[in-house]
Amino acid sequence: MKAAAIESFFGTLKAANPTPVTELEYSSTFELLTAVLLSAQATDVGVNKATRRLFPVANTPQKILDLGLEGLEGYIKTIGLYRSKAKHLMQTCRMLVDQHDGVVPRTREALEALPGVGRKTANVILNVAFGEPTMAVDTHLFRVANRTGLAPGKTPLEVEHKLLKRIPPIYMVDAHHWLILHGRYICQARKPLCWQCAVSQYCDFKPKTPAPG
Repeated sequence: MKAAAIESFFGTLKAANPTPVTELEYSSTFELLTAVLLSAQATDVGVNKATRRLFPVANTPQKILDLGLEGLEGYIKTIGLYRSKAKHLMQTCRMLVDQHDGVVPRTREALEALPGVGRKTANVILNVAFGEPTMAVDTHLFRVANRTGLAPGKTPLEVEHKLLKRIPPIYMVDAHHWLILHGRYICQARKPLCWQCAVSQYCDFKPKTPAPG
């Protein structure tokens, strides 16, 4: 994708969805952190179903700890890899209580020190909860960045760095949401819906898939 097209690419996405948000349901920074931890290799829909049961009962680090490991597992057992996720979440809650007074920290270093929290999860928290211009590269975003030519790269970190350089600052805070939603619903993995794509004219992907029928 040529540099001149990037402004129009994001301008079009912004016009269609001026205030994009995550599809994970949460009402506090800790709930967001919990949902993101549970979302690895799982759908947002599946995570939301589990947290709708969990959060009314336990939505703070101490309340999660009070559930105990088996109690927590009972609420999230419908989510893939729930045993390891429950273990990480319990360890994270212990660190939050012991080291951060039960408050989710606002620095990358402190976030990535939490069990189960890698760079992508830290980027989500920094962006969604604290409004920082970070880029959380998941499978959808990685695919869109490569397929469109916006920020081709062989690793998520390479794609992240290229996106941070190429995306105009005015769009940076919301860009992560636009790209993920575009990959989830339009620029899908097996069959991109190019005939429904509002930004296909700026995309490097050729040939375009014809409309069915």
